[in-house]
Amino acid sequence: MADLFDDYPTGPAWDEMIDPDGGGSRAAYSGLHRALAQLSAGELRARAETLARSYLAQGVTFDFAGEERPFPLDVVPRVLAGDEWEHVAPGVAQRVRALEAFLADVYGPQRAIADGVIPRSVVVSSTNFLRAARGINPPNGVRVHVSGIDLVRDSLGGWRVLEDNVRVPSGVSYVLSNRRAMAQTFPELFAALRIRPVADYPRRLLAALTAAAPSGVDEPTVVVLTPGVFNSAYYEHSLLARTMGVELVEGRDLFCSGGRVWMRTTQGRRRVDVIYRRVDDDFLDPVVFRNDSYLGSPGLMTCARNGTVTIANAVGNGVADDKLVYTYVPDLIRYYLSEQPILRNVDTWRLEEPEALEEVLDRLDELVVKPVDGSGGKGLVVGPKASASELATLKVRLREDPRGWIAQPVVQLSTVPTLVEDGLRPRHTDLRPFAVNDGESVFVLPGGLTRVALPEGELVVNSSQGGGSKDTWVLGGAVPRRAVRHQSDLPQAVAQDAAVPIDSNPNDVRAQVMQQQQGRTTTAGGSSC
Repeated sequence: MADLFDDYPTGPAWDEMIDPDGGGSRAAYSGLHRALAQLSAGELRARAETLARSYLAQGVTFDFAGEERPFPLDVVPRVLAGDEWEHVAPGVAQRVRALEAFLADVYGPQRAIADGVIPRSVVVSSTNFLRAARGINPPNGVRVHVSGIDLVRDSLGGWRVLEDNVRVPSGVSYVLSNRRAMAQTFPELFAALRIRPVADYPRRLLAALTAAAPSGVDEPTVVVLTPGVFNSAYYEHSLLARTMGVELVEGRDLFCSGGRVWMRTTQGRRRVDVIYRRVDDDFLDPVVFRNDSYLGSPGLMTCARNGTVTIANAVGNGVADDKLVYTYVPDLIRYYLSEQPILRNVDTWRLEEPEALEEVLDRLDELVVKPVDGSGGKGLVVGPKASASELATLKVRLREDPRGWIAQPVVQLSTVPTLVEDGLRPRHTDLRPFAVNDGESVFVLPGGLTRVALPEGELVVNSSQGGGSKDTWVLGGAVPRRAVRHQSDLPQAVAQDAAVPIDSNPNDVRAQVMQQQQGRTTTAGGSSC
């Protein structure tokens, strides 16, 4: 054991494996700790190299600064005890249920606004509140078919919600690929430990998408809509389509006619009932949004409004991802569900409030400041690491647009031993559990995507900022599913017939794919990683 952990440093952050007081491992890590004790440093590095070769052979890549690279997977997994997961999973499911209710309300009767739970100005000023989505009633009431709720562990080991991702959350392909690669690298651990499986995710997703089909459709056709091969998330799009056994399509493969969506095939046209889209709202339908888009298909929104096709996740969900709306989610849980939040938010200042703005401006060098519509770590400023000129520029921006920013204290994210050049060292991590909503229940995939900041002391874990990932092991038996019923008061609206398809120039398509990614640096498409 001395080879690996003798000089392992401890710091102010909560280390999930090593107990600094007792000097040994925490209970959840005892099995992994014993296994690592039997390996020399050279043997561990040999397994890490095997892991890297496996990923390279599979073509598991991500986009970093415009360059396609193999995705970094650390050889030491993250481990969560079963009883701990039974706290996290219901907390994630509760959050999804509340956000579902919020989206149905905000694009419908807006009762929470009328009752003073959330200000109308907060909702309508969000860049992702889309009036075009108002009045579209999903067939089974589900708007958040897939969600990724980002969690962090603070210096006391407690779980906090960092942000919500209910637009097009990404990264689940790495969860599946990580598990497959780790099972090949540590077969003895998978034989010895009761690690909850993740391979059921594609089946769960397909079931949720099928359940969302328009009424009266007995055997729905589901497709995955991708921006194309130039998208940094294409690996994930193709993996999910393949594992679900459905077609992977681009916008040019679809057209609308007679109020329905059709897919071009070698056998002729085929009706499409459910579109799992990995294309941003702005590019989805050039009739309603950007009229120069080649990534979507004209008329999709009309068909969705007529109820002849389901778009998953729903258009307009981005208002729930707004980081200012995030600060109201605990109140929304109490309002819609009559429950107390299971998972707490990170303490957050709303800069549109004058007193909060002044306090943040006075303490700017102590805080983390984020744009409310940012993702992938883009635009984030860590006060203690920022220069005087950066802070001065930031002060001006905050005064000019306080609605566009929030501030939070610097959270010392928990650490997990990670193999770097100097050996095993503590590195900061977060966790993105993925939830699938089929209209009857919210299933939370055991584990999720653990992202790790590889540079020493770095708190930004996004792969777009040079981070990597870990396989996340949840120990113990299966967690029972929680029933979640959905109702909606949204009126059904009828719109005009669909538009006709257009031809696209491949160079224009590639430019738009890149443009879609500029605003949201991703690991696996859609919402950031």
